[in-house]
Amino acid sequence: MSVYHTNRAAYSEPSLVQQPELALAKEIERKFLVANSGWQAGVSHQQELHDGLISTTEGRKVRVRIQDDQAILTVKGPRHGIVRDEFEYPVPLADAQEMLRLCGDEVVEKTRYHIPAGELTWTVDVYHGLLAGITIAEVELPSLNYPVPLPAWVGREVSGVQAYRKVNMVAARKANRELEMA
Repeated sequence: MSVYHTNRAAYSEPSLVQQPELALAKEIERKFLVANSGWQAGVSHQQELHDGLISTTEGRKVRVRIQDDQAILTVKGPRHGIVRDEFEYPVPLADAQEMLRLCGDEVVEKTRYHIPAGELTWTVDVYHGLLAGITIAEVELPSLNYPVPLPAWVGREVSGVQAYRKVNMVAARKANRELEMA
């Protein structure tokens, strides 16, 4: 059996997603709303993130991210359920800052909190700026059918819900802003 590796997880279910016999990066991720502040007690560390969407089409995207003092260019393929191809490349910080400038007022700012839970690590993203007030919990899985015990602070699952895709949240907030200014 082939194992497909990502920088965050190993994927060993090739029958569920057809892939060539090459090691490909996979993101297997579930998203949830946050029901309460109970997650705060388990935080091991946090990061400040600034994300800019360079391009998106038919479920694929290219994103630039600055997290703390590091910069990453990410290419993501279309989702198939909770699985998608994901490739990440370090880029010079100065280049990433210029790329973020190209994104204008659509740069997403958030604080990411890491919460270890058994063999998994949950992340809770608390958004600032354009998406202030939104808090989303995510967990990346080592395989598609990996059991996920839900902490008490986890609310409704929003994996695959279009309204909770970042590009759609940004578009909705921008539309609301324009209505308020009209």
